[in-house]
Formats: sequence, structure tokens, C-alpha cells
Amino acid sequence: MSAITRAIQAMDLLARKGPLGVRAVASQLGVPLGSVHRLLLDLEEEGVAERTPEGEWELSFRLLEITGIQLERIALPALARPFAEHMAEKTRETVNINMLSGHHGVCIDKVRGSEGMQLDLRIGSRGSIYCGGAGKAMLAFMSEPDQERVLAQPMAPLTPRTITDPKALRAELARIRERGYSIDDQEVVMGVYCVSVPILDAGNKPVGAISITGTSVKAPGLGVQPLVDMLNEACGHVSRRLGFRGEYPLTGAALERANA
Repeated sequence: MSAITRAIQAMDLLARKGPLGVRAVASQLGVPLGSVHRLLLDLEEEGVAERTPEGEWELSFRLLEITGIQLERIALPALARPFAEHMAEKTRETVNINMLSGHHGVCIDKVRGSEGMQLDLRIGSRGSIYCGGAGKAMLAFMSEPDQERVLAQPMAPLTPRTITDPKALRAELARIRERGYSIDDQEVVMGVYCVSVPILDAGNKPVGAISITGTSVKAPGLGVQPLVDMLNEACGHVSRRLGFRGEYPLTGAALERANA
């Protein structure tokens, strides 16, 4: 195991369980006590970890500083947050702001609705993009080679409604590109539905998505259009601020015109 892997595992453990003593960190990571002690001292020197008055270890300011710089750089949360708050208030459902990271989507901000049952993603949680509203919204507007790389990977079902057949998923992605939004019909959690629209950047590539998630049934058509209109307003604004020069509502045809 590399030193970087050990460091990341230690930071992840402290984020979830900290503060912890050296022996507790070593035991949970399955790493020798001496190695963990040296690792924590190195993290302390870099401002990533620090000791509490009781002598236990916890994460320090440096990670928040690094994360803050990254979030500032991508600008998505600050740009999307006012729209997310408005949509959560109007719909009483949870609005998630997601960023594309490789072949995964990462929740970078959320505004909870007032309904009882919510799909409550943790900020920083990561999910595959072959299923779920935000994931499919981003995947549908990726290049065909990038789509095929995702479809070539194993696609485990999260519920009986998850689309795991590559041919069926290609057809679903084509429908999303045609209408400009994706629907999650209980693909991640039974009883929870989602509608999502992607965010594009100056290179006309998807970099994120905003979704509205809750227990109200969402299906393509007139019934979901008021939610789609709000999402198009939000994602269109954020995309233009990121340099996208195409049209919203976004469709495959609109993207082709932007790429022309």
C-alpha cells in the first residue's frame, strides 16, 4: 500500500470517526502503529491533521482550505445555490447540485425540501452515472466514445428499476438528448423519483447537473414540465456563466448547433 493511499484512508477515517487516538487509527486501518504515527505527524506538519487537547487526532483547516479553493474555481455551488433554494421552496423537494468527476457524479451542494421522505445524499458522496437523474443527464450529453467507456463497465442494479442493459441504456440516453432532461423512475431508491438537467461548460461538455428529487411521481410529459422549466432556467444560467454559448432548453440538436 502506497503512502498516498494510507494518507487518504487516514483522512477519510478521521472525517468519518474522528477524533481518534493513534492506536484506534492503526487498528481500523490495519496499519502498524509506528507507520500510522509517522503518517499523522506528516499530516500535522502539512496542516491537514492536528492533535486535540486530549491527545487524539482530528482533521485540521488545510483540507477545508483546499476544498474551498477548488469549489471557488469550479464556481458551480455559488452559481447554482440561489436557484436550488428557490426550487426547493417551490417544490418542497430536495434539489441536488452535482459535478462530473471522471465516470462518477459527486454531490457538491444540496437544498433539502420540506417533504418527509427525501433522498438525502451527503455532500461529497459519489455515484455512478449510468443510473439516477443527474448521472444520466450528464452521460447523455457526453461524447459517444465517453458514453461507450461508461457502458462497457459493469453496471450493478441498485433497484429492480435500474437500467443495466447497455442497449436499453443507449436508447434511454437518446431519449434524454431528444427531450433535454432525464428521469429517475426509482432507479436508485424505490419510491423516490428525480428529474435532472445537465450543466455544460465553455467546451460544450457536461460538467454537472441539477436535479429535483422526491416522492412525487415524475414521468416524461406535461406533468413534469414545470420542474423542467425551472431546471432549464437554472442550468442555462450556470452554463452561460461557465462559458457555454449554446441554447437552453438543451437538446441534442441544440448541442450540435453549439458545436457547429
